[in-house]
Amino acid sequence: MSGQSITDRIAAAQHSMTGSAISKAVCKATTHEVSGPKKKHLDYLIHCTNEMNVNVPQLADTLFERTANSSWVVVFKALITTHHLMMYGNERFIQYLASRNTLFNLNNFLDKGALQGYDMSTFIRRYSRYLNEKALSYRLVAVDFTKMKRGIDGVMRTMNTEKLIKTLPIIQNQLDALLDFQANPNELTNGVINAAFMLLFKDSIRLFAAYNEGVINLLEKYFDMKKNQCKDALDIYKKFLYRMTKLSEFLKVAEQVGIDQGDIPDLTQAPSSLLEALEQHLASLEGKKTKEFSADSRATTLSSAVSSLSSTGMSFTRVDEKEKQQALEEEQARLQALKVCFSICEGSHYIHQNFLCMCDLFSGLESSAPQPTAHIPTMNVDFDAVFGAQSANNDVKPAAGFDTLGDLLKPTVPAHSQGPVMPPHSGGKLLANDLDSSLANLVGSEPDMQWTQPGEKKLTGGSNWQSKTMSSTTAWSPAPMPPAPMPVPHVVSLRTQTHTLGVDS
Repeated sequence: MSGQSITDRIAAAQHSMTGSAISKAVCKATTHEVSGPKKKHLDYLIHCTNEMNVNVPQLADTLFERTANSSWVVVFKALITTHHLMMYGNERFIQYLASRNTLFNLNNFLDKGALQGYDMSTFIRRYSRYLNEKALSYRLVAVDFTKMKRGIDGVMRTMNTEKLIKTLPIIQNQLDALLDFQANPNELTNGVINAAFMLLFKDSIRLFAAYNEGVINLLEKYFDMKKNQCKDALDIYKKFLYRMTKLSEFLKVAEQVGIDQGDIPDLTQAPSSLLEALEQHLASLEGKKTKEFSADSRATTLSSAVSSLSSTGMSFTRVDEKEKQQALEEEQARLQALKVCFSICEGSHYIHQNFLCMCDLFSGLESSAPQPTAHIPTMNVDFDAVFGAQSANNDVKPAAGFDTLGDLLKPTVPAHSQGPVMPPHSGGKLLANDLDSSLANLVGSEPDMQWTQPGEKKLTGGSNWQSKTMSSTTAWSPAPMPPAPMPVPHVVSLRTQTHTLGVDS
């Protein structure tokens, strides 16, 4: 199985439509593709944990929902993404996980449908137990052991005896859960489990470094403790030696799967004589008769043990600092790449601006060049001359800007070719077909008529048209009313004239 499945693409599209960028990033980081989560998706989620307006519980709950999937790939990648955010994300994320009553309930997880389902399901159950233990440790001590300050003035080296005896067992439980992953080199066969193993490897170095410093502090205070405290401290030291052996086996696996030997710290165990000296001191406190060590030999043994454990701690610190330096170099390289990309984009923007300026220059030259215009014959039609009927009392021109017909096209003819004004008919009766006859005469007198739109002249209502206002007794002033219909001049038809001549004869 390789590549994103149809289900992954549909889920990502659904989150895109709903506008949930975090859910989309989680979906893309936990696809069915058999490879570790992509760095760009993990970096985006880390950035989200550092934003104050991001709902961290929603982000965590989305990851928990992905662990309910039936595919081991999706569940494993959801655990890896969660672990990555616990390590490199904002502390708010692990604080929320620690505040939950339950985290990952995958003790019975089993994928029977995939090729590697049975084998990978075992590691998923172990991995989820470690993440639960990591969150529980934060709940108990309110600090992440992998991120605490180390060194002579570190947290574990300056802790008092009572608190130290309570804290070291918590580190032991977390380290036990980590070492219980128990992956052999021949079982690290795909990108998913390899990604999980790398995160566990980094956690083991930092966690054991804190554990080692706590044990050094414990040994330095051992001979000044009370009997019960010495008993607990001796038990802690014995467990420490056992876990150091298991950690060395874990680091051998890391070396076999390709991790650089320079990234693997050296483990130097304390001399066995130290354990004998610790047991003798406890026996003397209990009143038992044992072989007694002189104060000088006891101090020499303790100094040798502290020196050995300190060298181990320095080796772990050196590996951790190397990792931090590599991360810093990667960040600087990414920043330099962004600067180069920005310079390229800025240069392309400069070229684009020059291109626009050239386009404006050429367009200005084209607009300044004289444009040939074709002479289009126009005609001016005098409607007053054609239709006549100018009232003697209508001498007022229409108001400026008022045109009841709007910008309608009106026929115009040249002034020199206007037809004569036809006399009005003396009779008071409007004759039939008068408009048709007038239009026929107009067409006959100007065969080259064309329709154009006049520039400024307003001919509506005739040149002597005036608006009629209404007298009102109220203060309301209505808008000007459109003019009343003008009487059409009476045109005497030939048929009427013939009839008249017949009567006269």
